[in-house]
Amino acid sequence: MRQPFSIATFCAGAAMLVLAACGSSSSPGTTSNSGNPSGTSDPDLSGPSASLTGAGSTFDQPFFTRAFYDYNQKNSGVTVTYASVGSGGGIAQFQAQTVNFGASDVPMKASEIAAAKGGTVLQVPVALGGVSISYNLYGVKGGLHLTGAVLAQIYLGQIKTWNDPAIAALNSGVTLPSQAITVIHRSDGSGTSYIFTDYLSTISPAWQSGPGTGKTVKWPVGLGGKGNEGVAGLVKQVSGSIGYVELAYALQNNFTYAAMQNAAGSYVEPNLTTVAADAAQKPNVSATDFSIVNQMGSDSYPISGYSWVLVYQTQTNTDNGTALVKVLDWLTHAGQISDAKPLDYVPLPANIQQLARTTLQMVVDSSGKKLLS
Repeated sequence: MRQPFSIATFCAGAAMLVLAACGSSSSPGTTSNSGNPSGTSDPDLSGPSASLTGAGSTFDQPFFTRAFYDYNQKNSGVTVTYASVGSGGGIAQFQAQTVNFGASDVPMKASEIAAAKGGTVLQVPVALGGVSISYNLYGVKGGLHLTGAVLAQIYLGQIKTWNDPAIAALNSGVTLPSQAITVIHRSDGSGTSYIFTDYLSTISPAWQSGPGTGKTVKWPVGLGGKGNEGVAGLVKQVSGSIGYVELAYALQNNFTYAAMQNAAGSYVEPNLTTVAADAAQKPNVSATDFSIVNQMGSDSYPISGYSWVLVYQTQTNTDNGTALVKVLDWLTHAGQISDAKPLDYVPLPANIQQLARTTLQMVVDSSGKKLLS
């Protein structure tokens, strides 16, 4: 039997990647409403005890690790065990009803929803973040300039060395070595890969007509790592490498990362401000219209996206269902400030927080009674 989540166990097992979730969790009872972007009060945390399970996105894992621990400190009757298996794995486990919820950085497609065994699927926006283009290149500090077109050529295997004229032309005054580029990508089904390949497809006709957009694609070149943590680990280990990793992993591991040219022609590094600026260009998203890559705006970081939690509308276990919607309502409101922001996720905009709550208010028990008022 799987044991309830333990922050100590997580910290002991995460030696390769040091995440701020370990040792920096907020103290019980210290969450404040003052920074809540929605301006609403904290959700009511009282309710039935439950041991919940979830699986999916590694993009969400640092946030979830800290947030579910904090929630348990506020309501000891509810524990949440989350398996960071990638968006594809999370969708599969959710479809099979082996977990209470799934998490994916791209909403489920109609065909995936049709294969879900638990009935009507609801998809709740839960996190907003950027995908950094991290690299390991001796002597070259962060802020290397890249365009989407050049990045696509690197991942297509057309640009093979760091001193290629296409890269050098974007980085006047930077001494680039003749070292071969080692491309790092995900080996598992990944919503982070979806955001990344969606961006490349938007920028590069060659990428769009070749590998295309998806949680899994046929990568032309490179080494695969499992999860954001696997890609981050390879970038950290392999000299001359480049990889795409969720921003929290890059910042918490002190990676160097590129400034990407955005749709306005500006070179922008990923951070909370630039990811928020990208999302602000498309304020209304839904589970069927969710892409925010390469938005206009001089301050927009172009490789950004939302992550989504997957739940069944009808919960057959009322106690578990009630606990689940309360956890997720807290996660998408107060938890955005107490746990997401300190780990370099952008707090959900107020209208997206409201979208999350409106969606959760659609969850019912077997008798049709709403589980969140």
